[in-house]
Amino acid sequence: MGGAGVDGAIHRVGGPAILEACREIRRTTHPDGLPTGEAVITTAGELPARHVIHTVGPIYGQHLGHEAELLAACYQNSLSLAARNNLTSIAFPAISTGAYGYPLDEASRVSSTAIKKFLAEDSTVQQIRLVFFRSQDAEIFLKHHKFA
Repeated sequence: MGGAGVDGAIHRVGGPAILEACREIRRTTHPDGLPTGEAVITTAGELPARHVIHTVGPIYGQHLGHEAELLAACYQNSLSLAARNNLTSIAFPAISTGAYGYPLDEASRVSSTAIKKFLAEDSTVQQIRLVFFRSQDAEIFLKHHKFA
C-alpha cells in the first residue's frame, strides 16, 4: 500500500494507478491485507514494466521460527504468479532484509534455494534479476547463495 523501502519507492515512481489497484485488492480479496508469503499482481502504472507483483515478507524473529518458510513462499508465490501471467522476466529486491531485519546471509540462502527450486519445475520465467540497494548487499548475497 505504499509504505517504506522498496514498496514506497514503487508507489512513488509508479504513480496512483498502483495504489488504486492495491485498494481494489483490499476491497475485494484481501480486506485484512495480504498475508505474509502470499503474492498479488497489479499494473505497473508509470514504471517501465507491465506489472508489479506485490508480496509481504516476514518480519525476522516474529513468526515462531517459520521465517525461512515464509520468505521462500514470497519468492515461490511471486514466481508462480508471474508464470501464470505468462511473464518471462521478473526483478526482486532482497525481500525482508531492510526494515524487517532479515539477515542478508540467511535471506540469500533461502531466496536462491526457492528460485532454484522454481526454475527446476517451470521454465516460463526465463530471466530473474536480483536487485540490491547497496553493492555490499550484493556481495553478501554472492557469498551465501545456493545457485549451482
